[in-house]
Amino acid sequence: MDPQRSRRTRLRVGLVAGGVAALLVAWAMAAVSAQAAAGCRVAYAVSAQWQGGFTAGVTVTNLGEPINGWSLAWTFPSGQRVTQAWNATVTSAGDRATATNAGYNAAIATSASVSFGFNGSWSGSNATPASFALNGVTCTGNVDGTASPSPGQSASTSPSASASASPSTPPQSGTAMATVAAMQPGWNLGNTFDAIPDETAWGNPLTTQTLLHHVRSQGYNSIRIPVTWSNHHGPAPDYAIDPAWLNRIRQVVDWSLAEGLYVMINLHHDSWQWINTYPGDRAGVLARYDALWTQLAAAFRDHSARLVFESINEPQFTGTSGDAQGDQLVQELNADFVRLVRRSGGNNATRLLVLPTLHTSGEQARLDALTATFDQLRDPNLAATVHFYGWWPFSVNIAGGTRYNAAVEQDLTGTFDRVRDTFVARGIPVIIGEWALLNWDHNRPGVIERGEFLKFIEAVGYHARTRNLTTMVWDAGQFLNRDELRWRDPGVFAMMKTGWTTRSATASSDQVYVPRSGAITSKTLTLNLNGTSFQGLRQGNTDLVNGTDYTVSGSTLTLTAAAVTRLAGNRAYGVNATIEARFSAGLPWSISIISFDPPTQGNATGTTSALAIPTQFRGDQLATMEARYADGTPAGPANWTSYKEFWTHFQPDYTAGTITLKPEFFNEVNDGRVTLTFHFWSGTQITYVITKNGTSVTGSAS
Repeated sequence: MDPQRSRRTRLRVGLVAGGVAALLVAWAMAAVSAQAAAGCRVAYAVSAQWQGGFTAGVTVTNLGEPINGWSLAWTFPSGQRVTQAWNATVTSAGDRATATNAGYNAAIATSASVSFGFNGSWSGSNATPASFALNGVTCTGNVDGTASPSPGQSASTSPSASASASPSTPPQSGTAMATVAAMQPGWNLGNTFDAIPDETAWGNPLTTQTLLHHVRSQGYNSIRIPVTWSNHHGPAPDYAIDPAWLNRIRQVVDWSLAEGLYVMINLHHDSWQWINTYPGDRAGVLARYDALWTQLAAAFRDHSARLVFESINEPQFTGTSGDAQGDQLVQELNADFVRLVRRSGGNNATRLLVLPTLHTSGEQARLDALTATFDQLRDPNLAATVHFYGWWPFSVNIAGGTRYNAAVEQDLTGTFDRVRDTFVARGIPVIIGEWALLNWDHNRPGVIERGEFLKFIEAVGYHARTRNLTTMVWDAGQFLNRDELRWRDPGVFAMMKTGWTTRSATASSDQVYVPRSGAITSKTLTLNLNGTSFQGLRQGNTDLVNGTDYTVSGSTLTLTAAAVTRLAGNRAYGVNATIEARFSAGLPWSISIISFDPPTQGNATGTTSALAIPTQFRGDQLATMEARYADGTPAGPANWTSYKEFWTHFQPDYTAGTITLKPEFFNEVNDGRVTLTFHFWSGTQITYVITKNGTSVTGSAS
């Protein structure tokens, strides 16, 4: 990530445990026309299996006439489900699964083969499917229709399973797509070895085997270990890496591999510390870059194929004529990286190498530039990577970006569609190497409203999974408390984990505000069913009664006045009760019943270093703040919008009863009168007027 984001948080982790490998060989025939017969051979192998999940590869060999367009169908005998596929589109109807060709592998000549693979879920057992059907024809024997049993086995006997795979065995389908799919989901060990100058400089504890085991136990299959090398090597011309630093990285890599994780290492903040000067110092930067990757390639030459190299984190440059030149510079460094690693031999000859776009951006022009690099290199063991932190106004809460709305959704689906169409559709795997929201942080509560963040998480999981993208959440400590090995918000992690396999329903809000006094009326929410069906409401272990406590009409959920009154109780400020909407799949949606009065504010005197506005929140929560001059134009920084950036420009303190305007706000405010509008989650808006005169500031409720 870039230096402005270096202290911000992100997440994901990995696991590929040993599994049961099974091989099914079936023969099929059928009349395609009066003169032509069809037949096929199918090899089905489970290459990796872990608690609740597995990776399988399928190879179909066409024994009949050439085929242009195929589908392969089978029935899972033990309730297994496909959660992610590559080189084919897999749809399911109960236990029945059907794989349909991708655009690039529709044709299968006689005696030719096509392969695809998938990650799946299981419980209880993971038995091999008994038979397959190609284009509707059951696999039964030779092209002439006779079965071909193996010695001592009848034609109808089910295949036997082979020996179990080793926990360290990567997928055997032999494709980069299979490797990247097996890395899903992934976790970033953020703000650790990328921290400057050392592992604990940015507040995280030393990495332990216990931490890595915990990450694996949570269901992660891969770990990205960002590493900044700039403070840990000697001078030119050798740029020798500090042996103690390299040994520490090797130790954590080895621990991770021992846990069954795929591991990705890179050059991280080196990108903006010195690689960015490449346009003006090509010889110097390239010598340093080559020296580092030559040493790293040698150090890890014989490591497992589950170790993956990423060339550079978020490449960026100073002094270029624009992004087009930046694209060319990234191409040069990526190509140089691949050449250096490949020529080092050993397992590096075929190791998966991950190449970023300029800025790790998902813009189409950046993707097209990276496509040219793949076309130039023609290396089958490469993957593309981009980063995704959502629509920026929502990611930091500026410009009124308080909700997960259509703009946020479009930014997400547009980015994921572009990388799928540019790379995955061509058989090039994609890793979303970092994802989260920039300002979701346990140290800055309230910037992103929790329910809106949950909607974002749910959408990322679904849209990545259905586009065959592997995601690695950026976690700099904001998700997993590494000291205590617990999730800071278990519900947030639960939404991430559920999204690996299925959708969850959400609603227009996770908050229902009730006035502290006066009549209570019914309250409505819009359900976002996401393919599920509504099952009911529950408070604790008690089901609410349909028709008495709530009604549902289409996607509209209405809580009756009587139910809201009961749930609000004595209507003390804040959360009075929590109920859950339950659905046919995925997680329940939590809804808080909150009592409030409109907040009030008092007069304030301060300076441009800080103005603390006395605020009685009275059960309400701040959503955002607007600032305008007397003529109605936006005041303060980001003057293209009246809505300022939460926490950077203003910050609530619910314990102290204040909203503080910060120097970052006043630095770009003209002298004179400025009208502030505070927006609260209840829908309440309060107008407040400040007057700035040099470094002095006064404020009063209007």
